[in-house]
This record gives sequence, C-alpha cells and structure tokens, in this order.
Amino acid sequence: MLVAGLAVLAWFAWQYFGTNIVAKHKQEQIKAQTLRQWDKGVEGDAIAMLRVKRFGSDYEVPIVKGFDKGALARGVGWYTKGAKPGEIGNFAIAGHRVTHGEPFSKFPKLKKGDLVVVETRRDIFTYKLRNSGTSITVPFTTSWPLWPVPDPDARRQKPTERLITLLTCSELFHTNNRSVVIGELVKTYDKKQGTTATNG
Repeated sequence: MLVAGLAVLAWFAWQYFGTNIVAKHKQEQIKAQTLRQWDKGVEGDAIAMLRVKRFGSDYEVPIVKGFDKGALARGVGWYTKGAKPGEIGNFAIAGHRVTHGEPFSKFPKLKKGDLVVVETRRDIFTYKLRNSGTSITVPFTTSWPLWPVPDPDARRQKPTERLITLLTCSELFHTNNRSVVIGELVKTYDKKQGTTATNG
C-alpha cells in the first residue's frame, strides 16, 4: 500500500511538475533554434511565435505543427488542416492549461479586446479577441471551432475573414470540455518591407 501510494505521488509530481520543467526547456530550445533559422532566411522548427500580453509581458511560446501529444509538449499546437497565420480562414491553435509547459494556464483571464500577436519569419500578425476566455465552452467532440468559419451556424460556409481560434481544456484537471476564444486580424506588419497594413 505504501509503495503504491508513493508511486501515485511520484506520477502526479512528474505530470504536474516534471513535464513542465522538461517542456519549458524544450520550448526555449525550439525558440532559439527557430530564431537562428529565421536569421538565415529559412523556416524554423516552429511556424511562429505567440505573444499574449494578458499572459505576461515576457510571454513568448513557439507554435508548432500538430494537435497531437508530442506537439503540445513542445509548445502551442497548430491545426494543420486550417489556415496559416494571417490567411483568410481559421488559424486554430491549442495549448495545455496544466502540464507540459502549461502555455495556456492563464487562458480564463483573456478579455474581449485583448491583442494576440503571432510572429512568423516574414510577418507579425496582430489579432483582436472577440470574446473572453470563459465565455465559450464546448465538448471536446464539438468540431466547429476548427471549421474555416468557426461558428456553429456556419457549416460549409466559405471564409471571408482572417481569424484565430485558441483552444484549451476548460478545467484544470479531468474534463470533457474545452474553452474557445476567437479573434480577428487587425494588423499585419511586413518585416522585410517595414510596412504595416490594417484590417477591418
């Protein structure tokens, strides 16, 4: 019984502390390597860097391809069947609230009107949130947050806007639901040309 109890405690310690240490170290490596690759004019291991002022003035997390466990342990995951950063359609990303670096631990603090910045090798995209981090909760089986038009009434509609959708677990521990925040592109900065374009 004692050994079993210690094993359970060790598992929880690894999940809620160990995975954070390993993941944050890995994320820093990916960030550094990607920035070096960008300096050489090539795409990096991460497709972009994510900055959210509401999460802290020094918050910067790599966005990597995929929604699988491996991707979400390396940063914020990108739904590869959706739009790329800045494109017309739905640029959907997801991250953990706890474990594996917990990049979205402060997700419930997001407010309507907050700005989310996505920097790629060529551009810096600024999105403005349409809702808060607690206003939309859906079951994990709900698919509309990944649609080209992320709206439950917009199945098969052709996208006309450049949107971002952020997803995470709605509760800290076991949950069957996820929280959803949607934002619209309001500004694009072309790093090479040094020009800024506004949307909306």
